[in-house]
Amino acid sequence: MAGTITIVGLGPGGKDSLPLANLYALKNATKLYLRTEVHPVVDWIKEQSILFQSFDKYYQQANSFEGVYRMIANDVLAAAESCPVVYAVPGHPLVAESSVSLILQESERRGIETNIVPAMSFLDAVYALLRIDPVQGMQIADCLQPGELKLNPAIAAVIVQVYSRLVASDSKLALLEIYPADHSVYLVRAAGVPGQERVEQLPLYAIDRVDWIDHLTSLYIPPVDSSLYKGSSRYPLDELVEIMDRLRGENGCPWDREQDHHTLTPYLLEETYEVLEAIQQEDMYKICEELGDLLLQIVFHAQIAKEKEIFDINDVVDGICRKMIRRHPHVFGDISVKNSAEVLVNWEKIKSTEKDGDTGQNQSILDGVPCGLPSLTRSLKVQAKAARVGFDWPDYRGALEKIKEELDEWEEALDSGIREDIENEAGDVLFAVVNTARLAGIDPEVALLAAIGKFTRRFKYIEKSASLMNKNLADMSLEEMDKLWNEKKKNEKIEKM
Repeated sequence: MAGTITIVGLGPGGKDSLPLANLYALKNATKLYLRTEVHPVVDWIKEQSILFQSFDKYYQQANSFEGVYRMIANDVLAAAESCPVVYAVPGHPLVAESSVSLILQESERRGIETNIVPAMSFLDAVYALLRIDPVQGMQIADCLQPGELKLNPAIAAVIVQVYSRLVASDSKLALLEIYPADHSVYLVRAAGVPGQERVEQLPLYAIDRVDWIDHLTSLYIPPVDSSLYKGSSRYPLDELVEIMDRLRGENGCPWDREQDHHTLTPYLLEETYEVLEAIQQEDMYKICEELGDLLLQIVFHAQIAKEKEIFDINDVVDGICRKMIRRHPHVFGDISVKNSAEVLVNWEKIKSTEKDGDTGQNQSILDGVPCGLPSLTRSLKVQAKAARVGFDWPDYRGALEKIKEELDEWEEALDSGIREDIENEAGDVLFAVVNTARLAGIDPEVALLAAIGKFTRRFKYIEKSASLMNKNLADMSLEEMDKLWNEKKKNEKIEKM
């Protein structure tokens, strides 16, 4: 009869795992739809000369899996308006089948009758293959739904639809926020498919390095032993906050207890520059370490404020979360932007409205650039802010000409011997250089750090070479040192090739 949808499970493997009721429904379907042809039982369906239509084409057309499932549901529901429809899906219809959920929701609204013909779920096959008792607790999550990966590490979990290495990589990044990187997990492919089953135990960080992942792959994550992995929950910052609380406590560290916001300022600045140095060196392990040191300073300041009952680390995190959402209406709201330039314009408009009690009438657009910033960075930010209201060169060429103009004026000042003029013109030259770098898309602070690093490497090479030649550096001529400098420079170019 019209207005009927029978949803049939195809099980995890071939036809031998299908109940008779499922086989009967497939053979006697007036109109048969398959979510996908990529399933072991489909070869048998073809051998029986059963006519069907699959929805595999939608996987190429839609921008997301949610879009795919919605198009499938719409087609099935539309077909059911004119004749009885059988819709067949892998595994059990009610396990990790988003299209089925959509069909059931909409069919009830439209008054279309639905029937479920269950089959063995691939989860049952995974449990049997790994000898798992789900009664002990099991979380099921779809890795194509990032929000579902917020798991409790104390309870076992099965992650479904690990379609490819790319999907595995994305899932890994989310899971590493919850689980230890070396936590032992199991990749399972084709559970319940005779002759194709495969299981590999490996650390979580390596799941995207396996080359046999396909559409039948799932991930099983055993529960984490909390006694072995203290602080491995989704909130690892809590442990650092607790450590700092103890260090500042009555029986804590005397030095930590003596510090305040002002005495910590040099350390905050120092740690920031050490992060920048690690980034410049492209040393990922060092970047991780230095970011930890910088984070410690943030937690330290938050703890001091907490003791004075002003704010704590939760207020810090909550504040920045709200600010990022508020300043990104093109992501979290209904604002549209064409490019990053419009993002920055909106950012400044929103930022200007955040000043408590200030309407902005007496505010300069240059306000908000901290005076304590290094000069190169501060000049970059001042120029960028002015540029957002159109006070800027069309491109780097105008700024480059300005450098030449300022160099001529600096030369005149140097010839005059007047220190004040020399200093002023030197500042103008540096400011013009920063402007040109900005228009070329270069951060002058980063560029100068790189230049300092390059100079340091080459000068150390001169020192080492002089030592090997048993020469005193102070006794060497400029020509000798320059030769060694160019030798190192040449070697660096060869190393980059």
